[in-house]
Formats: sequence, C-alpha cells, structure tokens
Amino acid sequence: MNQDALTADRIRIVLVGTQHPGNIGAAARAIKTMGLARLVLVAPQRYPHNEADMMAAGADDVLAAAVCVDTLAAALADCRLVLGCTARSRRVALEELSPRVAAARLREAALAGGEVAVVFGRERTGLENEELQLCHAAVHIPANPEYSSLNLAAAVQVLAYELRLVLLADAAAPAGAANPGGHEEADHVERTASHAQMEGLFDQLAQTLDDIDFHKGRAPASAMRKLRRLFLRSDLREREVRLLRGILADAQRMARLASGRR
Repeated sequence: MNQDALTADRIRIVLVGTQHPGNIGAAARAIKTMGLARLVLVAPQRYPHNEADMMAAGADDVLAAAVCVDTLAAALADCRLVLGCTARSRRVALEELSPRVAAARLREAALAGGEVAVVFGRERTGLENEELQLCHAAVHIPANPEYSSLNLAAAVQVLAYELRLVLLADAAAPAGAANPGGHEEADHVERTASHAQMEGLFDQLAQTLDDIDFHKGRAPASAMRKLRRLFLRSDLREREVRLLRGILADAQRMARLASGRR
C-alpha cells in the first residue's frame, strides 16, 4: 500500500446525531469520491435506512463499513487529532482553521502514524459546546455570510476535497519528499497522546482540583474549559501525559493525607 493510501486510511469522518438518513448516504458518496472510506456515525436518529442507501449512489461499501457508536468520546478514543467543523459563533474558544489548513494538519498527523478525525454536527444545530470541547481545533468554512447555511453532505465534501488535494500532493512528490526520514511511520518519534488518554488526564485533573479545593466554591466548568484548551494546544506526548498523571496522583494522595483520609 502506498503512502497516500496509508494516510487516507487513518482519516475518519464522524457524523454526530445526524437527523436525515439521506445526508448519511450523501456524505458516504462525498468521501468516496475523494478517496476516503472511513465513516463513523454517532447516535444517528434513523439508520440504517433505505434513503441513506439511495443517496449513497454507489458508495454502498462505505455505508456497509460505517461504524455506529453511542457517544462521540467512543468515536474518538484512539484519535491523536480531532477537528470539529462548526460555525464561528460559539462560546467554546478554539483555534479556528480554514479547510485547507485543517487538511494539511490532518495529513501531517496521519502521516506520523496517528488516527485523525473530522467531526460534523447535526443539520440544524451543529456540534454542542460539550462536543466541541472534545476537539483540538475548529474548522470554519468561509461561506457567504448573507447565506451561510451549508448542507451537511456539502460541508463533508468541502473537507474531503481539501484532504484529497493534500494527499494527491503527497502522491506526486518525489520518493521520500513527503516523509524525509524515509520511514512509513515516524516510529522513532514518541506518539502524541490519544483522545482517550487526554480524556483520562482531564478526568483526573478535574478530580484533583476538587480534592485540593482549588475552586473555592466557584463553578469548576470555566476553569476546566481553559485548562482543556491549554493542554490540547500543547500536543502532549504519551510520556508527558503519564508524567502529569503521576503528579496528579501524588497531589491526590497528599490531599487525602491532609484530610485524614486514606
């Protein structure tokens, strides 16, 4: 398998809470035309459905291989980079990327051997703030501000097209140019922490802050949002997450001793 195919195999398109089954089929068609194949469905409202099959128009293999899960966290557990496609007006402050920049970043992470995902929300309401917090950055399609409503499958097509461009550029590059080290995967570089590992860190961090009474009666949500953004921007490696969790474990142990608990 050539390098661009290997990279494409590490890219998944994730649809959250899709309301209309036809959009699932149209999204499957959109990604297949651009050389992608991995579709993950999070709690779709109606699926399987014959309308999805009809709209797939030849991308039946993508639908047949689609994975259905109950939660977004489950869809992203092994991912090293997660980008959420969303409009700009959100309370969750995330780095905003254009589709072209997003595609380049996804390609880089996938080329290094990581699983990556692009997440799309519901047709009417998009991704909820809690779901966006699971993403490393946001992708914004610069549509006409006077008529910015973009069909779900059309949005998927835009991102899939940009991914296609960066993968074709890799295929056209001289041998070794896309990966100067000459390795199929950057095995000598320590892997970025997975989504599940980062969520484990955040869970332990939230518990530790409670244990040491960091919030002093204030609502913890705001502090945790800021801390999530800080650590997600840091692109932590697996060893760094283990180090941080070790520090947190010691802090929790000291908090228990101070309170007389064991």
